[in-house]
Amino acid sequence: MFYHSKELHFKARVSKPDARFASLMLEQFGGGNGELSASMQYFVQAFACHNPYPDKYDMLMDIAAEELGHLEIVGATIQMLLAGVNGNMKDAVEKNDVFGEKFSKDDFIHSAFSVNPQFGTISAGGPMLVNSAGAPWQATYINANGDLTVDLRSNLASESRAKIVYEYLMQFTDDKYVLETLNYLMTREVAHYQQFEAALETIKPNFPPGVLQSDPRYGNLYSNHSAGGSEGGPWSEGISPEFGEEWRYVEHPRAQVLETDGLTKLDIEGSDRTLASVRAADRKLSKERSTEIRRSVKDGVQQWCSYDASEREQEQTRREPVEQH
Repeated sequence: MFYHSKELHFKARVSKPDARFASLMLEQFGGGNGELSASMQYFVQAFACHNPYPDKYDMLMDIAAEELGHLEIVGATIQMLLAGVNGNMKDAVEKNDVFGEKFSKDDFIHSAFSVNPQFGTISAGGPMLVNSAGAPWQATYINANGDLTVDLRSNLASESRAKIVYEYLMQFTDDKYVLETLNYLMTREVAHYQQFEAALETIKPNFPPGVLQSDPRYGNLYSNHSAGGSEGGPWSEGISPEFGEEWRYVEHPRAQVLETDGLTKLDIEGSDRTLASVRAADRKLSKERSTEIRRSVKDGVQQWCSYDASEREQEQTRREPVEQH
């Protein structure tokens, strides 16, 4: 159940119309890294968490709802930046000067159409579920894999991309009120990043993503595929950050492939893990995760939520006006 409040979560304002920036703002309305994408992604991810991880279900739904509120803020800002377009488009009695030879009306109307023709031909000056290039929003933007550790990592990337888009947008406007809104929205992306990161840390183990462990024969290889050598770093030298294994730098990967029959006869080096220990870990974690899911599914009729009469009475009491004495 969703409840809409007419008050925006943040006091969105603009100093003056700006059709060009309104077009840029569409990126966060109907773009791949925008607020609708974030809201739908977390909304879809939440379903798999409902029974086994109710706390994560609440978190994902809360943030999805907040992102929908952010979508409203972005849409409202776009509408204010396009102030005047809609009214002129509705003036059907007289031929609109926009389409005639005269150009006596506000130049802003003309600039709005030149920047984004869809403002005049489709939306009559309102926001649309398209990105700044006019490409329509699509469900392929959504990442939901049904594994919480994978989904949370997708969310970290989503929040990072959304944050940097707001950061870029802030460079293209000098409207102090719009900058306030963008700063708020950008900051909330940082907050959500930390919330998803904290949620991921409550799941142990959470590396590698999913359930199956990696093969110790291949998990610490760094192959040089650059002509003339490659620059080293902590990704190819020293100890790996997650497994704590020693990186094996392969100077000539083709020679290694030929010598090991396509890596099928490669020895385990730089790792304390063995194929047997990995298989044992696979079985243990698989049983643990599957048990969590099965335990949350009860036999018989399935019901998504309960309707507590006492809670209903409390809600009714809360809404009843207080008598004045």
